[in-house]
Amino acid sequence: MQRRDFLKSGAALALTAKFGTNKAYGLVPAHNWGQYDFGSGPPVADRLNQGPFPQYPPDAVIPSDEVVMTTTPSEEVVPNYGKGLVTYITADMGTEEIKSDNIPQAIEELVRFPLGQQLYIRPTWREIQPRAGRLEFPDYLKLVFDLAKQNNKRIGMRIQMSAPDYWHQPALPDFVLDKVPTVELVPDPKEASSAARFMKNPYSRYQPRYDHPFFQQSFAELVGLLAAEFNGSPTIEFIDTFLYGFWGEGHTWPFLNTPFPDYPTAEQTWRNMLEVQLEHFTKTPLMTNTQPDYSRVGNAEVLDRTVRTNNWIRSDTIFIENEQIEALSNRPAWIAVLIEQGVPGKAPDPSALDEGISASDNIIAHVMDVGANYWSLWNFHAISAQNLTSYYQAYSMWFDRINRRVGYRVRPSLIWSYEDTGYLGLIIGFANDGIAGVPGVLRVTVESKDGKILKSGCLDPGYPLPGKVRQAQFVLPPGTQWEGLKLRAEIEVKGMRYPVRWACHQKLNEDGSLTLRPNLHHGI
Repeated sequence: MQRRDFLKSGAALALTAKFGTNKAYGLVPAHNWGQYDFGSGPPVADRLNQGPFPQYPPDAVIPSDEVVMTTTPSEEVVPNYGKGLVTYITADMGTEEIKSDNIPQAIEELVRFPLGQQLYIRPTWREIQPRAGRLEFPDYLKLVFDLAKQNNKRIGMRIQMSAPDYWHQPALPDFVLDKVPTVELVPDPKEASSAARFMKNPYSRYQPRYDHPFFQQSFAELVGLLAAEFNGSPTIEFIDTFLYGFWGEGHTWPFLNTPFPDYPTAEQTWRNMLEVQLEHFTKTPLMTNTQPDYSRVGNAEVLDRTVRTNNWIRSDTIFIENEQIEALSNRPAWIAVLIEQGVPGKAPDPSALDEGISASDNIIAHVMDVGANYWSLWNFHAISAQNLTSYYQAYSMWFDRINRRVGYRVRPSLIWSYEDTGYLGLIIGFANDGIAGVPGVLRVTVESKDGKILKSGCLDPGYPLPGKVRQAQFVLPPGTQWEGLKLRAEIEVKGMRYPVRWACHQKLNEDGSLTLRPNLHHGI
């Protein structure tokens, strides 16, 4: 194959020598994620005093107070940034996965599918950059972006550098393939039946030398072009990190070898490629797969680095290795999780229920078990709004349940008021009725009736936690009256602020803020 010719070149030998003599950075061993030291989370500006707030001597820090207002959980779907159900437009196979004779119409139906708050696309590198120096999105992707803006939905995206389900063309553009050699993968004899599918597709059997200087140069250009277009864009919810191998998930199972000469080269290559993405996507979260390092390319180090930089994680299925479940379920509270798990691509079959539980019910229950922020609305390899609708109509209870509980659902549960030497003080206990922590930092602002900011500050990263109350103090100017004040929330992620609508039953203002008013009847 071309591997031998590549290794004879001076540039390749120099690069291989460089990687080979460096000590491996990672080799992060498997570990429990609970209590693991990933750092203290994203920085918090204007940190609010979060207690405790004793009222009685000798520890008193505030005078006597009283609860003046409470809120109760909302039963409605409350869409916010950093959470929601994600309608997949494309995943593994491009538009060939969309089961329709009219692709543009099918895409529009998917975008408008009412359960989905976000959208997802996974084009190949070839599709978005056929030539060096600029991006050229195909018509179907332009349509997705136009419809997303029209329907006020954000997009998650990954660019595939290896797409084993694309049979009509390679994932890499010709200007890369012309200069970067590829290596033939050797199937695992123990997985012969699984490998047969990939062996039939030459675009998956041969993997590029990702460590080749021209590949690295071209990859850096691609990421730079994407970031110039999308870093901090209100259209983009997150960017999946581009990982090694099939679909960019971090593996080439069921093949034994990789295109790298050794593990240090592989790990250093992917660490460097993550750093390129971190360098360019400074405002938009990156989301890294929790795939165990089957192919020995440094996944554990890349995943660790992702979490330490306060970016997010994901998995491509929920019925997976226990190692992934550990990571997903016990990640730091400020790290969001997306679970990609397609429901069957065929019509619902009531006879297939197991003790009254459908396949989609089972999926949703386990997505909720790990405390996900996002879940994919996706019929595996048979994408259509009709398929999704048929499953919702057949088994709506669990779809509605996850839509009402996925991610974080925060509200000011208990509001105390007190006066101290002429100043008005509020102690607010914030509750989270969702299944995940806040994937960033929650900022709360107290405003006067006319919109003047009286106090603004942040809770600690990830707070309030699900099922718990986090208190915070707001000291307001002398003479302020609490009744009629407005509480407004935002989530801060990578220096960006996004409005948060309170998830409470009580009536909110149009912007999602809450006007304080007495609603507690002590005589009951």
